[in-house]
Amino acid sequence: MALTAAVDTAPRAVSGRHFVRLKLRIMGNSFRGQPWRVTMFVFGLVMGLFYAVAGFLGSALPGLADSPDAALLVAALGGGVIAVGWTLVPLVFFGVDETVDPARFALLPLSRRTLVTGLLTAALIGVPAAATLIATAGLVLSAGALGGVGAALVEAVGVLLGLVFCVAVSRAVTSAFATMLRSRRTRDLAAVLLAVAGALIGPLQIAINRASADTDWRRFLPAAEVVGWTPFGAPYTAGFEVAAGRWWAAPVKLLLVVAVIGLLLWWWSRTLESAMVGTASAGRAKERVATGTPVELLFPRVLSWARRDQFGAVLAREVRYWWRDARRRANLITFAVAALFVSAIVNFSSSIWGTEPTSEVTTSPVTFSLSMIFVGTLAAVTLANQFGFDGTAYAADVVAGVPGRVEIAARASAFAVYVLPLVVVIAVIVGLLVGEPGWIPLALGTLVATFGCGLAANSMLSVVGAYALPETSNPFALNTGAGMARGLLSVVAMLVSVALAVPMLIGALFAGDAWLWLAPPLGLLYGVGAAVLGSVIVGDVLDRRMPELLQTITPRR
Repeated sequence: MALTAAVDTAPRAVSGRHFVRLKLRIMGNSFRGQPWRVTMFVFGLVMGLFYAVAGFLGSALPGLADSPDAALLVAALGGGVIAVGWTLVPLVFFGVDETVDPARFALLPLSRRTLVTGLLTAALIGVPAAATLIATAGLVLSAGALGGVGAALVEAVGVLLGLVFCVAVSRAVTSAFATMLRSRRTRDLAAVLLAVAGALIGPLQIAINRASADTDWRRFLPAAEVVGWTPFGAPYTAGFEVAAGRWWAAPVKLLLVVAVIGLLLWWWSRTLESAMVGTASAGRAKERVATGTPVELLFPRVLSWARRDQFGAVLAREVRYWWRDARRRANLITFAVAALFVSAIVNFSSSIWGTEPTSEVTTSPVTFSLSMIFVGTLAAVTLANQFGFDGTAYAADVVAGVPGRVEIAARASAFAVYVLPLVVVIAVIVGLLVGEPGWIPLALGTLVATFGCGLAANSMLSVVGAYALPETSNPFALNTGAGMARGLLSVVAMLVSVALAVPMLIGALFAGDAWLWLAPPLGLLYGVGAAVLGSVIVGDVLDRRMPELLQTITPRR
């Protein structure tokens, strides 16, 4: 009996299925009493299924049409785009699902290998992974139509390895970049790396459009063959190598992908450990302060003018948080990159999308103003969930009785300390790039006006549409369903901001050349007025919703 009892109580080995069950249980519990979260999840499921079916048909048609060259292009370039999307999109927009947060396993006796394997298995359970698998499954049908059962079987193995590679590279990159953003010593390098990666999108799009205009798509075959020998395209082209009679190439590509997956998991395991234990400080320890000694709030030099009251205290705290908090810093970097990209897309649209590509920029004050309106809306959209960054820490403001108007005004002012200098730089750069330095005042006025409108709109959304963020040091982590909520909230905030900034566009349409000089003062008055009025209205709403807001942004365990 004693032996039987000992055997029954012996600890069982932890495997991937335990992480999957844990994730599913946490997901189920998070849906209880949260109808909006269920709605967002269902909406994301429907959208994911729609794109998955479209991808399946698009990847299967070349093989069914008996076009080996087109099938290779779709497999290599299409699969490469999917893999690159898995790598970059979580950094820029949606984030990664951290339902099973690695930090919660820090005190458990789990080996690094068990933890990485379990987290990888849990990451394969979700709408993005399922949609990717369905979309790329069409390649199996395409390879089978071209090369028979053998090619289809090899392609099936490649599709599965491609999915594992996508999830592994996504987790490894986000984990590593999160560690970089937490490190005070390497934050500048992290910002440069992300800016370069994002800035390459625009030139790459222009180059592809110009190369594909009035040309034969078969010119892209050499590029597809090169991509097919990289980890991004190798798993999706293995079956087509068999169909083409190159049996030796298929195992080589599959082994290449397996080796890269192993390296990614090793890299992830190293950065994962840092994410679990936090980043140690290399600086000297601060002197200890005796118990009961009042601590003076240190105001940054840039805020030496701020008054020492509730407004000044919230302002100083938020200015420090926007620079030190990895989540907030990541959003500032994202805005800087996205703003330049949007400006290039709007002002260089004739060069990018035109049937006859040209190096000349054919834009107008109206188009230029429209691009600045888009940039201004992007500048403020980060505040759509500004209280979610605080989480339970917002309880300190509730207990201190900070008035809603003071809270909103101080937070908006702190955000403007970082955004307004970026806005000025963007206005100057875009004005010089389009060859119209005289339009820089127009850009500044439009940006300030739109930014002020965006502050008002996003502050309201941050109070009535807030959602909780996971308690993790990963700046790209999101709770289940929060990715879709973040996307929809951003779209709503941008639409409202654009609608409020329509007067600036009307001025550009009907005021003529005079608007080039009327825009700066009128834009400044309009933007500041919108921000002040928004802080008053939203502040009154916040006073009535403080307890509900605190409950909403508190992470559920």
